[in-house]
Amino acid sequence: MMRKSLAVLITAILASTAANAAEIYNKDSNKVDLYGKVVGLNYISQNDKEHGDQSYARLGFKGVTQISADLSGYGQWEYNLQTNNAEASQTGNATRLGFAGLKYADLGSFDYGRNYGVLYDVAAFTDVNPEFGGDSWSRTDNFMTGRANNLATFRAKNLFGRVSGLSFAAQYQGKNERDARARTTANGDGWGISSSYEVRKGLDFAMAYAKSDRTDQQARDKNGENAEAWTAGIRYNPHQLYLAAMYAESRNMTPYGNAQFANKTQNIELVAQYAFKEIPLRPSISYLQSRGKDLNAVSNGRDTFHGGSQDLVKYIEVGTSYYFNKNMYTYIDYKINLLKKDSYARAAGANTDDVLGLGLVYQF
Repeated sequence: MMRKSLAVLITAILASTAANAAEIYNKDSNKVDLYGKVVGLNYISQNDKEHGDQSYARLGFKGVTQISADLSGYGQWEYNLQTNNAEASQTGNATRLGFAGLKYADLGSFDYGRNYGVLYDVAAFTDVNPEFGGDSWSRTDNFMTGRANNLATFRAKNLFGRVSGLSFAAQYQGKNERDARARTTANGDGWGISSSYEVRKGLDFAMAYAKSDRTDQQARDKNGENAEAWTAGIRYNPHQLYLAAMYAESRNMTPYGNAQFANKTQNIELVAQYAFKEIPLRPSISYLQSRGKDLNAVSNGRDTFHGGSQDLVKYIEVGTSYYFNKNMYTYIDYKINLLKKDSYARAAGANTDDVLGLGLVYQF
């Protein structure tokens, strides 16, 4: 019985990073859940930049307040702390999420702050591996492909309560200026939409589209004034089996080389996982590729890539997680890098070596 319960637990953990949140306050129609985790993580690779201690800790809370019979307010905050740094260093410490919103009955919810972009509604289907994955094109502070600032989001589930399983979202992102050294994390005003449909329990589809203005610094590459992307995905999760696939195309959005943006990328991610009933084990295998098209030249002073088509990301992931109980698990994840040591890799400093990740996690 315990082993069967652990198989169910593993599936639940995949569905939410706050699956084990602890309720710390519940009074007068106000509820606050605290969640967090501490991860002891080490990378093993022949590439020095991908080798060594990667440990971190995260802490967050989710709160809900009932304002009236139909209206409620909510908020969420999450912070990351890199525990592999010296005590005097703050490198890597950052707010991951921070937003507040209102929800009215079946009409939907509206929130504003630092949140996930709508393109991630699809990217999340394949971002489920123990360590490596979900990064063929989705990145933090990269327009609306991942977590980002200045996001106003409207979401409606079950089409205002009229069509079960059909949900959609509309999002606006305000301009985020950065200095010249961080232009790949800047963006102009933009908007995006996403829609998902649960055909039946365990099977759902999703699509998303987003378009943004590029900043003046970004547009200096003369690739265009706009950045845009579309993506579609499917997820099949009956009981212990988990299968997901995602395809996306981006234009003037995906960073590469020396803080440049690809004119176009074609991205694919495939994931297969299985949670055993007899043992609390969940093996995983996935394939990821991002193919850049019409890329501009890249040079580091010694090596030069003269432009054209090039794989920006390409690897196979093989890993597994073992759950001791709902609060403690360990994992091993192996990234088999398929990028070639060609002129692009040398000029852009792209890693072409394999990486092995070993992790031990306590979460609540």
